[in-house]
Amino acid sequence: MDLDPQLAALRPLGGFFVLRTTAGAGAAPPTALPTLAQTYAGTASHLRPSALTARVETVAGRLRTPEPRVAASIAHQGLAARLWSAALGCAALYGRLPDLDPALLLWDFAATAPDDLWLTEVRPLPSDPYPPAPYPTDADALADAVLRGHLGPLGDALGARYGVARGLLWGNAGSALAGAARQLERWARTNGRTDMADRTRTLTTALFTHPLLSTTGTRTGTAFRRRSCCLYYRVPGGGVCGDCCFPRPPRPSPRAASG
Repeated sequence: MDLDPQLAALRPLGGFFVLRTTAGAGAAPPTALPTLAQTYAGTASHLRPSALTARVETVAGRLRTPEPRVAASIAHQGLAARLWSAALGCAALYGRLPDLDPALLLWDFAATAPDDLWLTEVRPLPSDPYPPAPYPTDADALADAVLRGHLGPLGDALGARYGVARGLLWGNAGSALAGAARQLERWARTNGRTDMADRTRTLTTALFTHPLLSTTGTRTGTAFRRRSCCLYYRVPGGGVCGDCCFPRPPRPSPRAASG
């Protein structure tokens, strides 16, 4: 299936999978949104903090956590989930990826979850070597687009600014991928798209052999148990997530856990 200008096939999958585009009448993003390339570079001015700083502060306020590192981890997990969902959804539905270069993606960092992303130009990957459908996109292309293009530089920025452990952030990436795949496979089987469900599982299994993801957790079917903790238990009123390495919230200590 060719990529359509509005990526409309993603819409039935749910909010985390939707990738807004600037094609069509009235399809205009809010003004002055930063690109993800600017976000990872920490672009700021004396009038406005960087989008990443603003996002972490927004998440901290919504979760009522005084720990910037905790808010940074939760913000990272949310954006990772959006990126994996959109990329994996395109691969499973269209059989190919649009170019997800960070310079083409606008981010509404003040929006509520799921993070609002806008793709300013819908085009196949510049050097698309893939044959026609049904299964042209491979796991290497997904890893290159999401891990190298986004989660690597995003992790560098958050690690430098907030001291979040890289193992924790890669654990977030693994958890986000597993969650996106689980939802996509469930939707596909419910809607009689066993081909799409099988493709999702094949791609996800291959992605978890990548060196950056292979040690993040253990998969059994669609279930995933990570080897690190996203620190959500440190949020007031928070607990452990369904895939957490901890069976129950650890006893809080004055020093934030590093995952």
